[in-house]
Amino acid sequence: MLWVKAFHLLFVISWFAGLFYLPRIFVNLAQTTDSAVYRHLTGMGRRLYRFMTILAVPAVLLGLWLYLGYGLGRGQGWMHAKLFCVLLIAGYHHGCGRLLKKFEAGRNTRGHRFYRWFNELPVFLLLAVLILVVVRPF
Repeated sequence: MLWVKAFHLLFVISWFAGLFYLPRIFVNLAQTTDSAVYRHLTGMGRRLYRFMTILAVPAVLLGLWLYLGYGLGRGQGWMHAKLFCVLLIAGYHHGCGRLLKKFEAGRNTRGHRFYRWFNELPVFLLLAVLILVVVRPF
């Protein structure tokens, strides 16, 4: 089970690297007026999003394996809260994909300040998950 946990952490960390970086690409996309730079950044974003999705799948599947293997259920409020946070993270991931499609279609309506704040959301989600898993407050 420790091997499963190690690989789960590896894939989660890798997935989060993308969740931290893709919104930063959005900041740059929202600021640029150069069409060549815009095409380059949307290409980077598309490739990163594809790779992030590939990394998210084993992260979630290995997490499910751990959940089932440890038999966590009733009386494990921290785990239920963590699973809720994972759903929020998956929703954030999906939201990044939708925003990327808007950029690719040239239909972005938000400024770089929005994306700077949007970029901070996964930090708080990760912090919540870490506190729930390590501290297990309930």
